[in-house]
Amino acid sequence: MSLKSQLESLLFVAVRPVGVKDLAAALKVMVAEVESALKELGADYESGERGLALIKNNGQYQITSAAQNATLVQQFLKDEATGELSQPSLEALTIIAYRGPIAKLELDRIRGVNCSLIIRNLLLRGLIEEKHDKAKDEYFYTVTHDFLRFLGLSSIEDLADYAKLNQSEVLAQAAEASEAK
Repeated sequence: MSLKSQLESLLFVAVRPVGVKDLAAALKVMVAEVESALKELGADYESGERGLALIKNNGQYQITSAAQNATLVQQFLKDEATGELSQPSLEALTIIAYRGPIAKLELDRIRGVNCSLIIRNLLLRGLIEEKHDKAKDEYFYTVTHDFLRFLGLSSIEDLADYAKLNQSEVLAQAAEASEAK
């Protein structure tokens, strides 16, 4: 698999823009190699009629939808943000509510799949928020006040069986059972 292909995959699943150094570290290659491959990838997106674009801002890269499709994408996201939540989204939201603040990697491990798109959808809907822990250099997710207000709760502790299900060992057992499937 080419470096360009690997970069495209990482940028596609990333929830936020990613720096060249972080990409180089993830791929265990030199920064110069990443920069060169990103230039090639950017040229690929600029030539022809592609639905995606590579954006660079302050040394951070992100794959986004192409500008010419902005109206279409906005309408689709509006419809997506007002429709019902999918079963996977409900599962992730439940885990975040009972376990939050939770890191994406832990959420992925519990669910057994990459949750990047689910997180994006829940963020767009205003049901969860992310906070960066500088010491751990990781993002953590919690439910928002809008989530609590929508459910008519005054506190996250008002969720059914919150005290029991918020305990780490209960969640660890659930994760182990999920992994055994």
